[in-house]
Amino acid sequence: MDYHIWFSPSSSTSIVLAMVLALTLTFVHSLTLRSDTEALQALRRSIDPNMIPPSSYISSWDFSADPCDSTGAKFLGILCSNPGDNSTNRIISIELDSAGYDGFLTHNIGNLTELTSLDLSRNQFRGPLPDTLKNLKKLIQISLSGNFFTGGIAGWINGLRNVESIDLSENLLSGPIPPRISELRRLTHISFSNNEFSGRIPDINGLWKLQTLDLGSNMFVGNLPKLPTKLRSLTLSHNQLSGHITSLGSLKELRYIDLSDNKFTGSITRSILSLPELNQLNVSFNQLASIEVNTHLGSGSPLQVLNAQRNRLQGHLPVSLVNFENLQEINLAYNGLTGRVPVAYGQRLGRPWKSLFLDDNFLSGRIPRQFNSSALRISGSLANNCLSCPVTIPICGGGQRPASACIGEIGNH
Repeated sequence: MDYHIWFSPSSSTSIVLAMVLALTLTFVHSLTLRSDTEALQALRRSIDPNMIPPSSYISSWDFSADPCDSTGAKFLGILCSNPGDNSTNRIISIELDSAGYDGFLTHNIGNLTELTSLDLSRNQFRGPLPDTLKNLKKLIQISLSGNFFTGGIAGWINGLRNVESIDLSENLLSGPIPPRISELRRLTHISFSNNEFSGRIPDINGLWKLQTLDLGSNMFVGNLPKLPTKLRSLTLSHNQLSGHITSLGSLKELRYIDLSDNKFTGSITRSILSLPELNQLNVSFNQLASIEVNTHLGSGSPLQVLNAQRNRLQGHLPVSLVNFENLQEINLAYNGLTGRVPVAYGQRLGRPWKSLFLDDNFLSGRIPRQFNSSALRISGSLANNCLSCPVTIPICGGGQRPASACIGEIGNH
């Protein structure tokens, strides 16, 4: 049935009705795609309303207004596309504040197919991550760190073909890293630290753009995987990894290495110590047996921090450490090192060495005279060795091993 409304040109009523009709048509045409709005509504519903503080971003989500037509303090944390024509707007970014939201990540998140950034970090989201995340083909950055998410990632992560940065750190995620992660060729940053991931780390040398890899504090086992040559920062600490670390010597752009608290064996090789960009090396709490430093090594090196405490290092202290012009912090404590403290070490104290821990080894003999200086400004310890080291000297505080534990060392050196 057709309805016809007639207006008299002179009637004021016609003007009012025309305005009402215009406003009605305006509201019928929503700026935001309906499924995007519904996804935002579902996300809000999935959060405990008692855990939405009045001043938080989500408390500003007032669905009596259009998400992409809001101004001022509405729909905080949301960005929309601006197509420039009459087509509907799309949600392209969700970046929530760290307000302590407690809830689940709704499966409707997969309907936001134009999303390029998703940041829910530092909240109390929990439960499994929905497989519908794989629908976010345009996602560039995803950060879900600092929540209580559980379960695995194999069901969705391979769908993120344009992702450049993934941060899932500090959750309760588990299971293996799927080998197909190496297909995400745009990745530059991966952080899966402080979770319960397990199994072997797959070869990821195909991720040729990757610069940061942080898999620390998980339950990974096995040897080092094949790694991309452009890697700059590598953190694999607090796992159960084993085997040799020699392969790292080929990664010439590495600036930071942390392999602490694993089961690595073999040597800290010349190729690693001579990496041209390496600034910090931490291989503490492993089972490494030797450190290779020759007289030609160190000149021009940017290395500032060397931590190899609590390994199984044998032999004498490497004299050539003094050739590392930028070295400031050295920790070789709790090993099996023997022999004298090199005279050259004394010349480096405070210039530029700021920290020197050689305690709990089997070093013997007199200490270089510079260690006796009252003006010495350096943190460190020579305690629990076999040294002639008066306890009145601060760096000798704690005493030495009993003579019975040093007979063999003193006799040989």
